[in-house]
Amino acid sequence: MAAPVGRIVVSEILHFLTKICENGPTTRLQRSCRCFSTSRSKQKQANEYQYSTPTEPRKKKNPRVEQISRAMQVYLKKAQTRETMMRELTDEYNLGKRHLMNIMGVDRSSFSQRDVDAALQYLLPSGIYEKKARPFLKPPEAYIPAHKMVAFGMDGRPFHSLFYTRKPQYYQIMNDILGKIDAVRKYEDEMIAKGHLEPPEGTSMDLKSTGWLDKKDLEKMTLETIDEYDHNRFRLLLDSLVARPYSYIVEQFIKKHRKLSAGFFKKHQVKPPEKDKEGRPYMTAKGFRKSATCTVKVWGEGTGKVSINEKDLLYFPSIQDRMQIMFPLQLANKLGEVDIEATVEGGGHSGQAGAIRLGLARALLSFTDEDTMEQMRLAGLLTRDVRRRERKKPGQEGARKKFTWKRR
Repeated sequence: MAAPVGRIVVSEILHFLTKICENGPTTRLQRSCRCFSTSRSKQKQANEYQYSTPTEPRKKKNPRVEQISRAMQVYLKKAQTRETMMRELTDEYNLGKRHLMNIMGVDRSSFSQRDVDAALQYLLPSGIYEKKARPFLKPPEAYIPAHKMVAFGMDGRPFHSLFYTRKPQYYQIMNDILGKIDAVRKYEDEMIAKGHLEPPEGTSMDLKSTGWLDKKDLEKMTLETIDEYDHNRFRLLLDSLVARPYSYIVEQFIKKHRKLSAGFFKKHQVKPPEKDKEGRPYMTAKGFRKSATCTVKVWGEGTGKVSINEKDLLYFPSIQDRMQIMFPLQLANKLGEVDIEATVEGGGHSGQAGAIRLGLARALLSFTDEDTMEQMRLAGLLTRDVRRRERKKPGQEGARKKFTWKRR
C-alpha cells in the first residue's frame, strides 16, 4: 500500500536539497536550504536547553529499571502502617510495664509477664467471666494476629508456584501430605520385598490423646480462609496417611498437624472411686448453677435410688427438671446401677436441677470409660453453665424492657 504523498515528499525534498548544498556551487536555493537546516538545528538545541539545566542534566529513561507494581505499592503502604502501629503499641506496653513496676516496687530485671498479670489482677480486680474482656497488659504480638508476608516480588510476579490457587499455603500442606503417603507406600513395598509383611512390634503411634487441627488452628497456621469442605479434605488425607501400617516413619510430620484433645481425660486426671468400710465404691462431686450449689455422692453397685435433700425425685414438681437430672444417667447407661444422694441449697428449681446435673455428671466419670467421657463432654454435661439472670438497668423497666413512651 502506497504511503500518503504529503508524508513522503517533505522528507525527500529536504534530503535532496541538503545534498545539493553540500556538493554543488552556492546559489540562492542552496543558501535558503542552509538557513532552513540551521534554523531547525538551533530550535532543537533550544528545546533541549529548555528541558535540561547545567546543574541538573536531563536523565534518560532506562527501560531495564524495575517498575514497582500497584499491588506492591499497596502492600508496602499497609506494611508501613502496621509497623508504625506495632511500634506505638510496643512503646505503650513498655511504659505501662514501667509504671506497674514503680507501683508494685519490684526490680525491673525480675518483672516477667506473669508478674504483670498478677499485678493487674491485684490492682484492677474484675469479676467478668470472659477472660478476654478483663483488663490486660500484654505486648502487641500476643493479641494482634500475625501479618501475612508478601507473596510477590517488586515486578509483581508471585514467589509461590501455587499463588494463583488463592490458598497456596493450604495446597502446599496437602501436597506435602501426598508426598508423605508416597514415601510411606514406597517404604512399605521395600519391606514387603524383604519379606516383612507386618511392621515390627512397638512401632504403633499413640494418638488417643490428640486430634487433628481444627478449622481455626489450620487458618492460623496458613493465614488463609479455610472452609469446611477444605478442612474435611485435610482430615481425610491425614487419616489415609495414618491408616498405612508403616506410617510411623513420618511420626514427626503427623504430630505437627495434631494437638491435644480438649475432651480427652487421662487416667490420672479422673480420680478412681473411693470405698467405704464395707468396700462399696462411691464418688463425690460438686455442681453449680446460677446461685444454687449442690454436693452429689454417687454409690456404685446400687439399685437406682435417688435422694435429693432426703426426698425422692418428686422433690422437683416439673418433669423438665427431673429429665435434666436423669439425662447423665441415661447417657452413661447407669440407670438402675448406681444410687444418688444430693444435697442442694440456694436458687430456684431450675438452678438446683442444673447444679445436680453437673455434679452428677462429674461424679459419674469415675464409673465410666473414656468413650463415654467423650460423649458426655460433647453433650455439654461436664461444662458449667455460666448464664445468669440479667440485671435490671437504670432508666428501664427491666433488663431489656423500656418504659412505655408517652407523648404527654
